[in-house]
Amino acid sequence: MRTALLSAAAGVGLCIAGTALTLAQSASQSQPGGASLRPVGSFSNITNQRDRSVALFNEMGKVLTHPRCMNCHPAADRPRQGDIRKLHEPLVVRGKDGHGAAGLHCSACHGKQNFDPARIPGDGHWALAPASMAWEGKAVAQICEQLKDQNRNGSRDLAALVRHVTTDTLVLWAWHPGRGREPAPGTAAEFGALMQAWADTGAACPAS
Repeated sequence: MRTALLSAAAGVGLCIAGTALTLAQSASQSQPGGASLRPVGSFSNITNQRDRSVALFNEMGKVLTHPRCMNCHPAADRPRQGDIRKLHEPLVVRGKDGHGAAGLHCSACHGKQNFDPARIPGDGHWALAPASMAWEGKAVAQICEQLKDQNRNGSRDLAALVRHVTTDTLVLWAWHPGRGREPAPGTAAEFGALMQAWADTGAACPAS
């Protein structure tokens, strides 16, 4: 019992410390508007289907490599945060299931929705992406191949990938990240349309 109480107290202390740091960081950063995405129709003049598919994925890459996505797809076991992608403070790690280490799960600080007064983001299943989907530091071509690989993407075919990016609340959070964070480029609907068009044109990947 005493150990549990000490663990809980330590978690609260870390949350408070992390909140203070986040507030300080946010105070020095403005929140510019997110960049735009080209609409699917603007790619119709690319007559070669594979070339059009590659161009669509390169446009999707603006989202996939944005801090809102990249921070939760880190190469290591520690997430990053903010538009400048600093290592997460307080120090947290992936844990066995992506929800944090025992005694300091993500939910200790992150609630079911953003808590803007303290600049703490939130979602009903806040977590890191699986290690198999870590794409920090990778080229867009590598991310593309990784995204299609059912051995790494949670056994999702192309249709399931489209459903994932258009319905998963944690993915959709990227366009509603709360105060002090730049949203992912474009809108969730535009990104979903780009992915659907990419799948419909053969899901080709850029050259490595």
